[in-house]
Parts: sequence; structure tokens; C-alpha cells
Amino acid sequence: MTTLKDVAQHVGVSISTVSRVVNNEATRSVNPETRRKIWDAVTELGYQPNKWARQLVKGGQNAPSVAARVGCIVAVTQNKYNHPYFSGILEGIEKGLVDNGYELAYVQTGDDLRNPATLHRILHENVADGLILVEGLEPSLYEMLRKSVPYLVGVDVSDPGIPRVTYDRVEAAKAAVQHLLDQGHKRIAFIGGSGLSQDMVKEKRYRGYREALREAGIEALPEWILNSHWDVETSYQITKELLQSGKKRPTAIFAASDMMAISAMRAANECGLRIPDDLAFVGIDNIEMSAYSSPPLTTVHIPKFEIGSIAAKTMIDYIHGKYPLPVKISVPFELKVRASSVSESKS
Repeated sequence: MTTLKDVAQHVGVSISTVSRVVNNEATRSVNPETRRKIWDAVTELGYQPNKWARQLVKGGQNAPSVAARVGCIVAVTQNKYNHPYFSGILEGIEKGLVDNGYELAYVQTGDDLRNPATLHRILHENVADGLILVEGLEPSLYEMLRKSVPYLVGVDVSDPGIPRVTYDRVEAAKAAVQHLLDQGHKRIAFIGGSGLSQDMVKEKRYRGYREALREAGIEALPEWILNSHWDVETSYQITKELLQSGKKRPTAIFAASDMMAISAMRAANECGLRIPDDLAFVGIDNIEMSAYSSPPLTTVHIPKFEIGSIAAKTMIDYIHGKYPLPVKISVPFELKVRASSVSESKS
């Protein structure tokens, strides 16, 4: 069955662009040539917008009892739908909806909602029956959505009042740092971001890093806490600055995402350091690129597709009244040990 992602990959654009074209959204312009290519791909691949709603009208046997429309909002501000972490979750959400007779009505980002026309359309003109929120939103936006959309399901959100799918970020980070401790490292730096709270202390992966060090009786130096604001280029720059500063250098770095870890590894290479002998690295997410970095990156695997698929199924069950109370579903994670943290002599 053809999905939005299939059309997007065929044309070479983002899922959001395809969604805007097939849903005739006028809130953001799409190049006429791109629009033509999308409709050509829709015809060629056999994608059918709103297929399940039409099937319901015809009395299709596999149609849902209610023609529910499910939207998705991703709280990502960079790389949008090509983001190697969030794209896996989006793929799982769309597949989970399609397999159960629903369709992903639209995909927007937190930044998109800052456009008054887009926000008005979602709240008043094109209101979905259900909305899957991938990571947190600003409180004011979140409250507006809660008042307008009947069913909300969260992925890695903190509100206990709605069904949630998540993984234990604190324990995942602790597993990553514990691996470095097991390799004999005591001087371990951290690269991450502060998120919506703008407070690094509240960030769960940072908390896991600090807890692992505290339990090992180690205190991290303040200059080894690098806030990249989740930006890959900033991660590269601040890592290079640290390594060239002449100050006491860490022997290992835990990065709160693989993307930041890989850019920091480039900085280490450019500074003439050997990985992992001079400086070891561990990331988190296990994006596809992490297995092909130089050297391959040790990371914590997060089941991104499964998280999205479970969120979709949870939404469908929620719409059909199967959850009298909000549920929290936690998925497991797994450490993937590769050459960025273990030298050949130890492997």
C-alpha cells in the first residue's frame, strides 16, 4: 500500500510537502514544478488520499467504524522530516495507521504552528479527531491543542493525562556512560541540549549522565558540560574549542544524540586525536548513519519505528474507548558496542 513517505521518496521532497499538496493546503507555497511532480507520483504510485474515508462511504468491509482523521506534530526545529531520528518514528506512525485502516492526515512541526494561518487551520478548519505529538510543545500551544482535538497521544511527552509511548531516557543515558566507565574512563564529557525547559538539569539524558558519574564517585568538570542546543554544527565547534583550549582534556564523550556524537568525532579527528585510544565516543538513538561513521559509533539503540507504530495503535485503541485511563507504554533500549569506544586491543 502506497504511503505519503513513498511519494515523498519518489519525488525527493519531505513528507510535509507531499501532505500539503495532496491536502490542498495553502498555508505555505509549494513550487509549481514540485507540485506537478507530486501529483504525477501520486498517479504513478497509486497513492489514494483519504482512501479510508471513501471506503467508509461505500461501506467497505475493512473500513473503520468511524472515519477518524489522525494528524501528527513533531517538535523538531531542524532537518524536519529528513531528521534521522524523527523520520523513523514518523514512518512507524504512518505504517501503524495504514495497517489498521486509517490514514495520516497531515504532519506539522512546532515551528509550523507558529504560523497563525497554519495554527488556525488545525484548531478550527481542519480539526483532526486524534493528534499524535512527537516530543513536547510549548505549554501555550499544547493547551490550545488539548482544547480543540478530542484525542491526544504523546511520544516522549511528560503529561500523565494522555496516553504516552516512551523509553527511559535516564536509564538509556546511564547505560551509555556505564559502558565508558567499564572501559576505564573517569574523565567523561557530555554534549547535549536543554530542550523546551531551557534548563539542562531537567534534560533526562543529562540527568542519566550525572547519575552514572555520581554512582561511580566521579564529579564532572563544568567545562566538560557542552550545550550544543541540539545543533550539529554547534556540537562540532564547541568540541573543537574544548580540545584546542589547552585545558584538561576528557578521555571520553557521551553525546545525547548520534548526530552530535558524529560531528564531535569529526572535530576530534581534525585535532589529530585517535578514536577511541585518545578519545572515546558513545551516542544515543542508533540512527542508520552511526554504523557507517569513522569509526563506527557505539550507541544506544532506540526502536524508533516501533515507537511510532505503537503510538498509532494506541491512538486507534484510544479513539475506540479501549483505555478508560491514560496508559504509559515504555519500550526497551539496547547498547550497541562499536569501535568508537573499544580499541582493537580490547575487542
